[in-house]
Amino acid sequence: MDLSLKQRLLGAAVLIALAVIVVPMIMSGSAPKKSAEMETSSLTIPPAPDREFQQRVLPVDAAAQRPTAPAPAPSGDTIATVDTTTAPAAAPTAAPVATTAPLANATTTASVPKPAPSTPSKPIPAPAAATPATPGQAANGRFFVHLGVYAAIKHADDLVATLKKGGFPAFAEASEYQGKHVERVRVGPFEDRAAAEAARLRIKQVKPAVPGSVVQLAVDAKADAPVTALPANRAGGWAVQLGALKTAEDANKLRDRLKNAGFAAFVDKLDTNGSTLWRVRAGPEVDRGAADKLRAGIKEKLKLDGIIVAQQ
Repeated sequence: MDLSLKQRLLGAAVLIALAVIVVPMIMSGSAPKKSAEMETSSLTIPPAPDREFQQRVLPVDAAAQRPTAPAPAPSGDTIATVDTTTAPAAAPTAAPVATTAPLANATTTASVPKPAPSTPSKPIPAPAAATPATPGQAANGRFFVHLGVYAAIKHADDLVATLKKGGFPAFAEASEYQGKHVERVRVGPFEDRAAAEAARLRIKQVKPAVPGSVVQLAVDAKADAPVTALPANRAGGWAVQLGALKTAEDANKLRDRLKNAGFAAFVDKLDTNGSTLWRVRAGPEVDRGAADKLRAGIKEKLKLDGIIVAQQ
């Protein structure tokens, strides 16, 4: 097909299409609707209302603050206004209310309580210094075999007689138990607990029904222990006893005094008949002569007396 013919046919098709679109619009006579965004509103300012204005002056002084009868409400055609051209009158300041009474009146009317007189407290007496017991007190602890307490003296005497026949150093001594007179039977004394325990076992074989126990009793020393107090075949030594005290605190103080002076010292606890004693001793020394020199040194330096005891 010829090129010019094709161009003519294409142009005719375009014209037909435009005619199909434009001709109906022209024939209907109605323009396309405008969108809401394209619509414009009238901006005409409405006229002012035809009303009469009234001017009123409202007082702001203190009197005006009192409650008054409510003013009649303005009619619907009138509007209340305030005069702002004149300055408001200053409100009178009220006098300050006194919250507290004057100082002069307070001093004359108020009564100030007088402090109670303080009673002087009694001075607390200082504790008395603990004085060490005599060096010979409870110097020796002897062991005994205790065989009971008897209310009938005859039973105690019969038991003592039987034990003496068996070769035991038995004896009876008077005592009190729950307010009654009784007889206490014991065997001894023994130098150490081992010897007393051996005697108790032998007594048990002779008198099985008699209860026995080993007890230790304190014996006060009247003088220095003799040289024979420590046999050559028994281990032990010699010590210088400076006292026997009832409290461990006092005994430790005396021991520390000896240590501060350069002497070796220790505290030996002794339980006897339900009470306890703490013996303060210096040493021990292997030789009896060294114990004598130790006692002389303590006497010279600390002015304390002591006795020589056997330390086993």
